[in-house]
Amino acid sequence: MEEASDVAFSDAAVIEEPSDTKVFGFWVYLMTDLVIFAALFACFIVLRGNTFGGPTARDLFNLPSVLAETIILLTSSFTCSLGMLAVHRQMKNWAIIWFFLTFLLGAAFLYIELSEFADFVNQGASWQRSAFLSSFFTLVGTHGFHITIGLLWMVVMMFHIALRPLKEHSISRIFRMALFWHFLDFVWIFIFTVVYGIGYLL
Repeated sequence: MEEASDVAFSDAAVIEEPSDTKVFGFWVYLMTDLVIFAALFACFIVLRGNTFGGPTARDLFNLPSVLAETIILLTSSFTCSLGMLAVHRQMKNWAIIWFFLTFLLGAAFLYIELSEFADFVNQGASWQRSAFLSSFFTLVGTHGFHITIGLLWMVVMMFHIALRPLKEHSISRIFRMALFWHFLDFVWIFIFTVVYGIGYLL
């Protein structure tokens, strides 16, 4: 009897190990991604004053619009958490609803960001105008690219939830997607503070 329980415990450990390894590996990926963003932040801080006679942050940034972006993205982080909670409770319909709302909020954020980029370009303030604008477009554009990847990943996971049972392996995949989304919210808080807040005031 004791031998059978040892075998069962060993099997359980083998089943859980891949998910644990993948989650740890994903944390490592996020840390490397954070290093990339840190380098982009450093470049922006160094180059933010190099406008070469072109428009400055104060001339271009529309803080109410950026504040709306921030509220939208933070709200999407909340709905994503509710979706993950529904997944753990095996409430598939609610999980899909919450992740769909998260997707809509993320798409709204991306639309506002792309509209801002288009407005800058129409004003003659493209990434080619100055070192300040090159660093701005690179940093914020990299975050926007990650948002796009997150939205596509979210669509895949919604189909995954709808078509497959919510077992441990599936929950691990969804958890990594939610973790990625929260990471992007975390990065945006720094973008809002350093790029738009400090960049506008100084």
